[in-house]
Amino acid sequence: MEQFFIIILMFGALYYLLLRPQQKREKARRELVRSLQVGDEVMTNAGIHGVVAEVEDTVVWLEVAPDVELKMNRDSVAGMTSAASSTDDDQSDEDDQSDKDDPENSEDEG
Repeated sequence: MEQFFIIILMFGALYYLLLRPQQKREKARRELVRSLQVGDEVMTNAGIHGVVAEVEDTVVWLEVAPDVELKMNRDSVAGMTSAASSTDDDQSDEDDQSDKDDPENSEDEG
C-alpha cells in the first residue's frame, strides 16, 4: 500500500512541477494570440520582429520594415516585444558613438 501511495505522490509532483506550468504558459500564449491588435509589436516563433499591420481571422500581417509586410499564421506569434526599452538602448548607443566621433566633445590633452 505504501508503494502505491509513493507512485501516486510522484505523479502528483510530476504534474505540479512539469505539466501545470507548461499548461499555464500555453494558455497565456493563446490569450496573447487572441488579443492581437493593430500596432502591437510582436516576435514570431522564427525570431522575426514586427508591428501588426492587419489582423484577419487566422492571418496576421506584420510590417517588418517600411513598406514590407509579411503574411503569417496567427499562431506563429510567440510573444510581445517591448520596443520602448530597445529604442532607448539604441538611442543611448547612438549618443555614445556621436560623442566619440565629435572632436568638439573630446577632451584636449595639453
